[in-house]
Amino acid sequence: MITTLTIVRYPRFLGWAGFLSMAFFRIPLWLSPSIYFWKLMGCGKNGTFDKTPDWQQWALLIVHKDSNNIKREIPSFIVAWWNLFNCEKWSLTMEPLEGHGLWDGKTAFGTIPNQKDYDGPIGILTRATIRLGKLRSFWQHVDGVAAQMANAPGFVTSVGIGEVPWIKQATFSIWTSKELMKQFAYQMKEHAEIVKKTRKENWYSEDMFVRFKIIESTGNLQGKLPFQIKP
Repeated sequence: MITTLTIVRYPRFLGWAGFLSMAFFRIPLWLSPSIYFWKLMGCGKNGTFDKTPDWQQWALLIVHKDSNNIKREIPSFIVAWWNLFNCEKWSLTMEPLEGHGLWDGKTAFGTIPNQKDYDGPIGILTRATIRLGKLRSFWQHVDGVAAQMANAPGFVTSVGIGEVPWIKQATFSIWTSKELMKQFAYQMKEHAEIVKKTRKENWYSEDMFVRFKIIESTGNLQGKLPFQIKP
């Protein structure tokens, strides 16, 4: 199913409008007949799992029912709200390629086709609901890996998103290729050790991992387009 991820940044001192939007946007999203799944989320400050929220930056993920039409409409009330507060908007249109896991007990992206042969730029969504008893262990190990990811070959950009601070967390990252992403994920010692710990110590009550083909990237975030698709 075609998915859009929109990262919105409010002007300084207007972060309160982003906070209010988390309540107001639910109504048009609930009422839209063309939306299969949606999530309103906050953002972390450092582009990955982060305990410190960025009150200026917020995220909206929508999975659309109609997979035949690449262009997707966000409910007009939401767009008008963003324009009213002069928000910066970076929007990605994507197609899921392969993945596993549930999001709040749902197959959020429908039946994923498992296209392993794609070799272009790739978006990665990693999310988890962290068990309350494992919060300390999780946060003790995350910061070091996040710092190394930013310098990894093939890394382009990332954003930390989440529904509940500290507990329901996600990272969306973009890489120049799946191969370079896999080198970071499986060959970097610290990251490999954390993957082992999550399984051995059962950190998560729910987790999800999805790879996306990025169809379109438009808009600006902090004055620039974070990722541009090459013709």
